[in-house]
Amino acid sequence: MGVGAPWAYAAAGRFDEHVFASEALRGNPLGDPHERPLWVYVPPGYDDEPERRYPSIYVIQGYTGQLDMWRNRSPFGAKTYPELCDELFASGEAPPCVVVWVDAWTALGGSQFLDSPAIGRYHTYLCDELVPWVDERYRTLAAPQHRGIQGKSSGGYGSMVSALLRPDLFGGLATHAGDALFEACYLPEFREAARALRDRYDGSFDRFWEDFRSRPLQSRPGDPQLVNTWGMAAAYSAEPDGSVTLPFDPATARLVPEVWERWLAWDPVRMVERIPEAARSWRAVYVDSGKSDEYHLDLGAEAFRRALEGVGVTDVFFELFDGKHGEITWRYPIALRYLAERLAP
Repeated sequence: MGVGAPWAYAAAGRFDEHVFASEALRGNPLGDPHERPLWVYVPPGYDDEPERRYPSIYVIQGYTGQLDMWRNRSPFGAKTYPELCDELFASGEAPPCVVVWVDAWTALGGSQFLDSPAIGRYHTYLCDELVPWVDERYRTLAAPQHRGIQGKSSGGYGSMVSALLRPDLFGGLATHAGDALFEACYLPEFREAARALRDRYDGSFDRFWEDFRSRPLQSRPGDPQLVNTWGMAAAYSAEPDGSVTLPFDPATARLVPEVWERWLAWDPVRMVERIPEAARSWRAVYVDSGKSDEYHLDLGAEAFRRALEGVGVTDVFFELFDGKHGEITWRYPIALRYLAERLAP
């Protein structure tokens, strides 16, 4: 079948592995490490042309992701995304780029790549620390029209939001099933979370976390909904003192309108409508999702596309493909090639 030994891949380019000490993450509320692994990929030929500069693409992970998980391999020797990235640039089918692989894991599972008083300053870490550090040490084209960001799920959300908040940094984005249209992707989980809290934890998230951290992960019904709901609340509706306010009554799942509006303010669909000038500045926009996505993020992808169209952004790569939320690594090189072509000088 032409499948080689999974440990036998030899990269044509080079992966530099760093440990980055972040001042933005030092002393974060969750006590997570402020020193984080960082991978920087340089394409074949990088060292042979010392005067040449390259576009850069930042790759960020979905919720619960940590950097070394990019090396997790599916059965039968399927290539990992770092290997597919190297294979793409080694083939010459895409303009060469520097690719930056970012770690933003937290004790809650993720950060949504925002600054939150309950989680930490992960937006600052990405935008104000990592980007300048990479530009200083690697021969990048240090301008937004040559810099992109890519991610899936919460990483796709981070790609959309980072490009919306910092068009001075990111001129291109790729979102694979990114969190969007919050009433479709988050709202249905509130009722499941409320039931799980009632039936197992006396309505208390504190009791849930105490129990959750004392046993094998996600081994009880309701765990995914509770982890995700609390993590999103910590990102979207944390208070200045670091406490977390839920957008619903945990006893009934009835919405708390003023808190839910705080969540909606972070919905990429609404953000496009609120800050259209950022979207209009982008040079590359890639949006996709599986048609059977379990979190209905295909609906969010369509809503995001329509919001872009509504503010005059029509040059968008958009595709809904046959697939679910997982096992879509094969989509990533398609987006990487698109970004590389659009961000090339």
